[in-house]
Amino acid sequence: MEWQLDERLTLQQLSDVHAEEMFAAITQHRAYLRQWLPWVDGTVTILDTQQYIAFTEKQFAVSGIVNMAIVYDGHVVGTVGIHDINRENRSTSIGYWLAEDFQHQGIMTRSVARLVDYLFDTVKLHRIEIRAAVSNKGSRAIPERLGFTNEGIARDAEWLYDHFVDHAVYALLEGERS
Repeated sequence: MEWQLDERLTLQQLSDVHAEEMFAAITQHRAYLRQWLPWVDGTVTILDTQQYIAFTEKQFAVSGIVNMAIVYDGHVVGTVGIHDINRENRSTSIGYWLAEDFQHQGIMTRSVARLVDYLFDTVKLHRIEIRAAVSNKGSRAIPERLGFTNEGIARDAEWLYDHFVDHAVYALLEGERS
């Protein structure tokens, strides 16, 4: 699966062809990403990235769980995808990361918007959730720009290496897109 968003920005289903550049982006931006993401310290070799990609490929084949490489000017600069699908409740949650050098250009907002359209229009979900650390203003700006409702704070929602962080919880229901 591949979605061309404009001449510079493409979302591509994660595959092994993305492993080297994805690992390089994580390595180059490790200190920044580590502030917000609990998996960074566990990604220390290219094999770790390859194993993660293989896991996402299996998830897609078995459950339709989509995870996309964000490719900007031909280079992997981040990922956007879903954690799981609750079929009974027609809901999911979205996760994403973007290399620090590529922020503040609308790349993630457009990427998440495209994934949201796919999830509502093709997968036929009813509810999409995004959670972000309360202090992660950049990540929180994405659902806010896209019209998600801030439903509150989940206290001590995630263990981040040596401390808990609170999450702001955002949700968008089918029919609420602007």
